[in-house]
Amino acid sequence: MSDVTRAGHEVRRARYAVAAVFAVHGAVTGSFATRVPWVQDHTSLGAGQLGFALAFTALGASCAMPLAGGITHRFGSRAALRGLLALWTLSLILPSVAPNLVTLCLAMFVYGASAGMADVAMNALGVEVERRLGKSIMSGLHGMWSAGALIGSAAGTLAAHLGADARVHFALASAVLTLLGLVACTWVLDLQPAEDEEPPPRFALPPRSALLIGAVGFCAVFAEGASLDWSAVFLRDRLDSSAGLAAASTTGFMLTMAVARIAGDAVVNRFGAVRTVRAGGVLAGLGGLLIVLAGHPVVAMTGFALMGLGIAVVVPLCFAAAGHAGPNPSQAIAGVATITYTSGLVAPSLIGGVAQATSLMVSFVVVTALACGLAVCAGVLRTAERGGGEVSRRAAAVPDPRP
Repeated sequence: MSDVTRAGHEVRRARYAVAAVFAVHGAVTGSFATRVPWVQDHTSLGAGQLGFALAFTALGASCAMPLAGGITHRFGSRAALRGLLALWTLSLILPSVAPNLVTLCLAMFVYGASAGMADVAMNALGVEVERRLGKSIMSGLHGMWSAGALIGSAAGTLAAHLGADARVHFALASAVLTLLGLVACTWVLDLQPAEDEEPPPRFALPPRSALLIGAVGFCAVFAEGASLDWSAVFLRDRLDSSAGLAAASTTGFMLTMAVARIAGDAVVNRFGAVRTVRAGGVLAGLGGLLIVLAGHPVVAMTGFALMGLGIAVVVPLCFAAAGHAGPNPSQAIAGVATITYTSGLVAPSLIGGVAQATSLMVSFVVVTALACGLAVCAGVLRTAERGGGEVSRRAAAVPDPRP
């Protein structure tokens, strides 16, 4: 077997390995989300206190993400991802053993910090595999995250239905996912810094190149967070839908996003990142218009489905563009991830505030405007198209498979 053939085989294997890592990461999120009511009852918290505690997830992620680049530089990409992913899967246990508000806030901070650092490390490796393959794979990787989240939530729903103690559920899920994550990390790329490469600062602020890209991600994640958290409320309160139909709208939105992400790479490879995001912005804007004008639940559900279809590939493409935008992919990806996490934190509360002051329809006018902004600002992702076929000079362990 020639060196080029062997290298190509290793890169393809690394693609499947990092896809499995994305699925494991998503499964942790899905597992936790289904047992939030149990955590609330266990800690005897009101809705406001629970919301306060959950906000520490995004706070922890935002604080810790800038550290990921330094960790990867020191230990290498494979060892760093193995450790950070294990820290994330094991941190699933913490919320279930917190007895009160203070300890739950601390648990959610650690939970969010480990999630964010693992997120940066796995996205940086995904960008590197994409570079070596010379084609878009980031949408599919995020589709695997969504699939993992759906599997984790399905298992969590079953555990809740059976009345299982979340401490037992989380311990078992954590053990299984940790083992799967460690196995998957065995075959990811092992990138080592060049001998003359300067280590990044221990805590690096987002580079300027990440800010514009992050703004595009902000719009997409804002629309995603608003749709996930408020679609069921919108159908129930504005359109007088049943609880089951309202919940089905949220599920449909999640499924649309998962399917669109898995299929999105073929579209990106055919039309490019910029045109894909512009078309997505048009679809999302049309979906938002249907939501705002909806007089029947089916129309609103169609709008939410179009919204999910339009924004599905935006965040993966933002991470890809950040990874191709400068010499330090981890730092740029951390910057974009921090901005998008902030958007996910702000969106639900801002939608609620606007709805309280005006109406829920006006809130989704704001969402629709931001979704339309994707079509206007898509050009900042052009770096992903230029960089998609570049070869990283930082790769030491796996040579470029192309002649």
